[in-house]
Amino acid sequence: MLFNSFEFLLGFLPLTILVFYVLGPRLKSPFTGLWLVICSLFFYGWWNPPYLFLIFFSIGFNYLISKRIFPGQKKTLIIGISTNLLLLIFFKYSDFIIYNLNFIPDLSLGYLNLILPLGISFYTFQQIAYLVDSYKGIKKEKSLFSYGLFVSFFPQLIAGPIVHHSEMMGQFRDANLTRVNFDNLSRGFFIFMMGLAKKIVIADSFAIIANKGYANVAALGSLEAWVTSLAYSLQLYFDFSGYSAMAIGLGLLFNIKLPQNFNSPYKSLSVKEFWRNWHMTLSRFLRDYVYIPMGGNKRG
Repeated sequence: MLFNSFEFLLGFLPLTILVFYVLGPRLKSPFTGLWLVICSLFFYGWWNPPYLFLIFFSIGFNYLISKRIFPGQKKTLIIGISTNLLLLIFFKYSDFIIYNLNFIPDLSLGYLNLILPLGISFYTFQQIAYLVDSYKGIKKEKSLFSYGLFVSFFPQLIAGPIVHHSEMMGQFRDANLTRVNFDNLSRGFFIFMMGLAKKIVIADSFAIIANKGYANVAALGSLEAWVTSLAYSLQLYFDFSGYSAMAIGLGLLFNIKLPQNFNSPYKSLSVKEFWRNWHMTLSRFLRDYVYIPMGGNKRG
């Protein structure tokens, strides 16, 4: 179920908001969180229900292993991170690995042709960060149910941003979470509609040009090739910009503030600035959980 689909816009989103604000204040916690978890898992499973088992496994495994991680227990942390990465590699790169192995004489392996699970990179990195935070002694999540909400919250589940446990769970536990905030609602709808327009009006229009060009590459002249390449670049740009905006807007509709994930990277004056502004929470993840732990600029 995509943010720009009729099922989402006319069915899923209105019903989710209605129950959240009408029944939420009356039933309060844990109903509010339970409702968001149910809706988020329904949203994720709409496209391919069997992949619900994958996210169930991912949430359950990481929750259980985080309970066994304490400062100094590096072995358990390594097991947790390795399992997450192996799962990601299996679904994203198994056919690529098989393709290269088939260059070995007399070896002819069949391709798995796996359909890539939606959002697997985002919720995998998000949970790796949680495991590392657990290893550092940062406060852990006591409830599997609450941890599931942290991972599966549908506005950021498919296309990010990659969020930290510390910046989300305090908001979910706010006593005023289900109280109607007209400022958040108005800003949320505005930002969501702006993102939706970027996706439908701009990105999808450039996609028509790009798809037509790449479908008949041999017949492209120099001008047509440039137009096709530029159209694809702009499609990618406005597609991700649109989804990033829609995620923030949807979060505000539920009184949740998600971090900014896209900041006009084509305006950047350097490659460093471009990388920092394209996928901001991924850059944050790589800085905090890969670059700095490996020594940063202190070790070259």
